[in-house]
Amino acid sequence: MLNIVSISSFTTRSGYHCDLEVSYQLAGQVLGTAPVVLVNHALTGNSTITGNKGWWSNLIGKEKAIDTGCYTILSIDIPGNGHASTQRITAYKEFTNYDIARIHGEVLQHLNITSLFAVVGGSLGGQIAWELASQQPKLIKHLIPIATDWKATDWVIAQCHIQDSLLTHSSQPVADARMHAMTFYRTPASFKEKFNRSKRDEQFYNTQSWLNHHGIKLSERFSLSAYRLMNQLLLSADITQGSKDFKESLCDFTGTVHQVAIDTDGLFLADEMYETHLQLQEMGVSSTYDEIKSIHGHDAFLIEYEQLSSFVKPIFSTQLCHK
Repeated sequence: MLNIVSISSFTTRSGYHCDLEVSYQLAGQVLGTAPVVLVNHALTGNSTITGNKGWWSNLIGKEKAIDTGCYTILSIDIPGNGHASTQRITAYKEFTNYDIARIHGEVLQHLNITSLFAVVGGSLGGQIAWELASQQPKLIKHLIPIATDWKATDWVIAQCHIQDSLLTHSSQPVADARMHAMTFYRTPASFKEKFNRSKRDEQFYNTQSWLNHHGIKLSERFSLSAYRLMNQLLLSADITQGSKDFKESLCDFTGTVHQVAIDTDGLFLADEMYETHLQLQEMGVSSTYDEIKSIHGHDAFLIEYEQLSSFVKPIFSTQLCHK
């Protein structure tokens, strides 16, 4: 069930003022009776993360890796993603992940949540998780960023810049941007395994048909303003913004960081995520690193459920519960 929190006169870091409607969903145990797990959605996702239509239902549910029989699951919609309301954020360049993490903090305060057993997020959701950990270093026991990093690299910025150009200048902006995005969410090997130069008809390859399908489907459910905002958030991620360096941004963090990379990820490179792991260890922050093996690239965090479950399940198995 969708719930709404109204935030009046929210001010972004850039100084932009607006009123917000923030939607969220709760699953699993009744709030206040079990440890809370915050799950952040990815760029085109939303707060429906488990159940029949949940985009992460293979990972989260009864007797799954993140067991709804043990935990209260909270998921918060990024305002303007179009899931719960008609609110559109047109001034998208006024927002960064710093602001979204503050908005998450407002929802947590509204729900009287003062500690989180874990925060889990893939891609954009993981970037926001990093930001929340930086802002509230004693809030989170287990930070689990998947296929993501604490900053947008030059490569991520480059891809997002092209996305923004398509969203601004194309005659079918959402569809065209989605088709471009699918090429860096996957890998050449993934395309070859799926299509192997097969054709739909004499003049049309199945690769082309598949890309067109994804472009059309997203344009049917995702608004231009929502896509622009999410792309801007992906591009602008940087927990060191306004501070001296990475160490200062996380020096007070008291939890454990569990990074999960993907060996073929062409957006958030595994080598860069491992470098973050080494930095955390040098700082004295408890940190683990695991790597999904897949030909599917960035999207493997939504495909390789068995591997992902094997990495995160031990974190959540430490909690005793009555089912």
